[in-house]
Amino acid sequence: MKLLISVINSEEAINAIKGGTDIIDIKNPKEGSLGANFPWVIKSISEEVDALAKNVEISATIGDAPYKPGTMALAALGCTTAGVDYVKVGLFGTSTETQAIEVMKAVSKAVKDYDSDVKVVCAGYSDAYRIKSVPPSTIPNIALASEADIAMLDTGVKDGKSLLEFMSIEQLAEFTSHCHEHGLLAALAGSLKEEHIIRLLPLQPDVIGVRSVVCTSFDRLRGKLDPKKVEDLINLMKNG
Repeated sequence: MKLLISVINSEEAINAIKGGTDIIDIKNPKEGSLGANFPWVIKSISEEVDALAKNVEISATIGDAPYKPGTMALAALGCTTAGVDYVKVGLFGTSTETQAIEVMKAVSKAVKDYDSDVKVVCAGYSDAYRIKSVPPSTIPNIALASEADIAMLDTGVKDGKSLLEFMSIEQLAEFTSHCHEHGLLAALAGSLKEEHIIRLLPLQPDVIGVRSVVCTSFDRLRGKLDPKKVEDLINLMKNG
């Protein structure tokens, strides 16, 4: 099980590394749940992380995606060239499974044609009904149909409500099992606090993603990423 910490700049990336994270996830929270950062920022952070800790992987999101397969494919290619290990897409603007598969197929092709080792993350939202997106239960099927590598759940509206306020442990267990049965990695995120993570550990997701819980005042936008909070979370995941 790996810990993914979302960061917005090099300073935060360094703090996450100091805390012992497995994956640095580069995003821009000002642009949404899975808001995309700038390519030069992704490239700069990737180079710094590679110089500091070659065992730490790099993820970057290309945004809360609209139903525009060509646009998202181009964004995915740009992200891939910046030196990442994972390209993450949030299926925000897709209202049907068919639309979501079309977007994700375009993204997977763009990424894999450039570098077959880079993993594609198909991310949906546990609160999909609030944003009129595809239901979270469809995400593993969409990932499979589009040859993505990881199926992920997050929250689309960042108002402090967590993943577990929209899906039960039983539903999340089914999601994780479905992924593993079909050769997908499973990732869970969405305003998770320590008490939520303790409940998720028995499900054995491959990745747990966080940001606010390792920031001061639990503030994903204005808080500072605290390496001690990252270290404490790592210990919790190992011993919880």
